[in-house]
Amino acid sequence: MSEGYLTTHVLDTARGVPAAGLEIELFRLEGGARQPLARMRTNSDGRTDGPILPKGDFATGAYELVFHTGAYLDATGAPPEAPRFLDVIPIRFGISDAAAHYHVPLLLSPFGYSTYRGS
Repeated sequence: MSEGYLTTHVLDTARGVPAAGLEIELFRLEGGARQPLARMRTNSDGRTDGPILPKGDFATGAYELVFHTGAYLDATGAPPEAPRFLDVIPIRFGISDAAAHYHVPLLLSPFGYSTYRGS
């Protein structure tokens, strides 16, 4: 059983608040295939209620987090666009240490975003 785990935190930098209710999906990438592993929403603090990939399910490899930002931005009253500039944000990353905590936050605004490996 691995000791590592994966978390995220989504902050709405345009409004200065956590991004609550934002849908997130996690996929494992192998070759050209995307294996779905998890689907959840952020809570009132912009985090998921538990790890996206908990201890025991955590393994080294390539992954993709998909943040469904369009519906969230529409619900917040962000300037309307058709199609929305940032509708879906995929972030691909690698996990090389099965014993580590990987944290992939998203800083979001209607027209830009950033991410990093957090702690």
